[in-house]
Amino acid sequence: MYKATAAEVSKLRNATGAGMMDSKKALEEAGGDFDKAIENLRKKGQKVAANRADRDSTEGAVIAKVNADQTKGIIVSLNCETDFVAKNEDFIALAQRLADMALELDSKEALLTADLDGMSVSDKMIEQTGVIGEKIEIGTFQILTAPFVNSYIHAGNKIGAVVGLSAKVEGAEEAAREVAMQVAAMNPVALNESEVSADLIEKEMEIAKDQLRQEGKPEAMIENIVKGKIQRFFKDNTLVHQAFIKDEKTSVADHVKSVSPELEVVGFIRFGL
Repeated sequence: MYKATAAEVSKLRNATGAGMMDSKKALEEAGGDFDKAIENLRKKGQKVAANRADRDSTEGAVIAKVNADQTKGIIVSLNCETDFVAKNEDFIALAQRLADMALELDSKEALLTADLDGMSVSDKMIEQTGVIGEKIEIGTFQILTAPFVNSYIHAGNKIGAVVGLSAKVEGAEEAAREVAMQVAAMNPVALNESEVSADLIEKEMEIAKDQLRQEGKPEAMIENIVKGKIQRFFKDNTLVHQAFIKDEKTSVADHVKSVSPELEVVGFIRFGL
């Protein structure tokens, strides 16, 4: 039976990130054939992936990035099963590589079929499942384009946000980043009241009506009170109307206008694990 040398095992470990014993076994099963050993590890990954298909990959790293001219931003998450893996430097580095690739693409499907280290990203996920021993997958893939965008990643790579502004003006970079921090912290449901779904408005109205009836308010008064509550809901939950986190006396929209009178927030995306 072929016996792998320490140098061969080290070479395979460096190439794949697999553990020492897994690398040694793969080489010996392959009779010392390096490429076949890599394939053996990938096959192991496929087996591990199949065994863990029903696991929840609710941990991971969220990466938000913008392109060089700051007209396109993306959020990509690389998901895993445990916080221990999510904090691993190699895992975060892989998430960063995927985000860099995503900036050049237009969909999650395109990312999964793109080439990474001589294999598709989809196959890379299977390989890493085998190497790490946890279910590894791409979670979200979101894109925002605007005249000017900037991003923010909350500490620990748990939440990412990208905000788009209506123009690239002096002060836009800092303003967009501050609003992205707002999005990460306050999790608005929409940009403004016109973008809140009719279903959500109806749900909030029904909740308000039920509360008012339990308080014993007359039916004749309920409709008018509910209208006021919905306006309050818009103020608290739509980005442009929210109180700015750094100065609660002003709204997000007014803060942006203080940078430039014509400047507006035109969009945002957010993802949190």
